[in-house]
Amino acid sequence: MTTTTPVTAEPVAPPGWFTAQNMRRTAAQIVSGLGVLAAAATVAWLAQIAIPGDRATAILNIRAGTQQTYTPEQLAEVDKAFGFDTPLVAQWLTYVTGLLHGDLGTSYSQFKPVTEIIGNQLAPSLVLTVSALVVAWIIAVVVSLSTVRRGRLRDGLGTAFEAFTASLPQYWVGVILLVIFAVKIPIFPVIGGDGAWGSVLPILTLAIPLSGFLGQVIRDEFEKVLDQPFITTARTRGLSETAVRLGHGLRHAVVPAVSLSGWALGALISGAVIVENVFGRPGVGQILVTAVNTRDIPTVSGVVVLIAAIYIVANILVDVVYSIIDPRLGES
Repeated sequence: MTTTTPVTAEPVAPPGWFTAQNMRRTAAQIVSGLGVLAAAATVAWLAQIAIPGDRATAILNIRAGTQQTYTPEQLAEVDKAFGFDTPLVAQWLTYVTGLLHGDLGTSYSQFKPVTEIIGNQLAPSLVLTVSALVVAWIIAVVVSLSTVRRGRLRDGLGTAFEAFTASLPQYWVGVILLVIFAVKIPIFPVIGGDGAWGSVLPILTLAIPLSGFLGQVIRDEFEKVLDQPFITTARTRGLSETAVRLGHGLRHAVVPAVSLSGWALGALISGAVIVENVFGRPGVGQILVTAVNTRDIPTVSGVVVLIAAIYIVANILVDVVYSIIDPRLGES
C-alpha cells in the first residue's frame, strides 16, 4: 500500500486590496498622518516666532544684509505684510489654515511664497530620491539572489558587502565617488551635472548605503523562505533554482524590506540635502542650506513640513503596496 504525502503548496493570499480591514487601516493612517503633519507645522511655526528680538527688524536685517536701526513706520509695514500685528493665536490659525491650502508662508529673504520657492526645486530632488530608491532595490535584490545559500564563499561575500555598505555615511560615499570617477578618472562631471549622466554619482551616493540596509533585511527573510515547504515543492516539480528563487521565494522575501521603503524615501529626501550640496545640484537641499545661512525661517520650516508630508504619504503608499504583495495582512 502506497502512502501519499500531501504536497504543501505556496501560501495563497486572498486576492484584492480593497478589504474592510485595509480601508480602515489606511483611514487610520491618514488621520494619524494629519496629526503628525499638524504637529510638525506647529513646531515649524514656533521656530518662526522664537527668533530673538523683533521679527520685523530681523527680516529687514536679512534683506539688507547688515544690522541697522529702522523707523517705526518701516517696522509697521513689515508687521502688516507678514501679519505680525495680529495676536499669536490668530497668526497660528492663519499659518495652519494656509497649510491646508498649500501656503507655507512668505520667505524672509526673497519675499516670495515659500511654496513657489520649494516648488521650483522640488522635481530634481524627487527624481534623485526615487531613482536612488529604485537603484538601491536593484542592488539589494541582485546581491541577495546571487549570494544567499549559493555556497559559503558567495554567501559570506554578500553578507560582508551588505554590512559594509550599510555602515557607509552618504557624505563619505559622495566624496569618494567624486575623487575616483570625476577627478582621478574624469568620467562624470565634478559638480553641477543635472542631466542623466551627471545624476549617476549622486544617485549611487544615496543608493549604495541604502542597498546595504535593504539587502540585510531581504537576506534574513530569504534564508527563512528557502526553508519553507512550498520551496521544496517547487523544486520537486523540476524548476531550476533561479526559477524557484524568482518565482516563489523573492515575492515573500521582499515583504519586510517593502515596509522599510517608506522610511527610506523620507531618509533619502533628508540625505539629498547633503548630496545636492556635495555635487552642486539644484534641489530642496540647496534651498535649505541657503535658508539656514540667511536665517530664512519660513523657508526652513516649509522644507521641514514638506519632508514630514513625504514621510507620511510614503508610509501610506508602502502600506498599500505591502497589502498588495501579501493581502493576508488585510485579514489581521
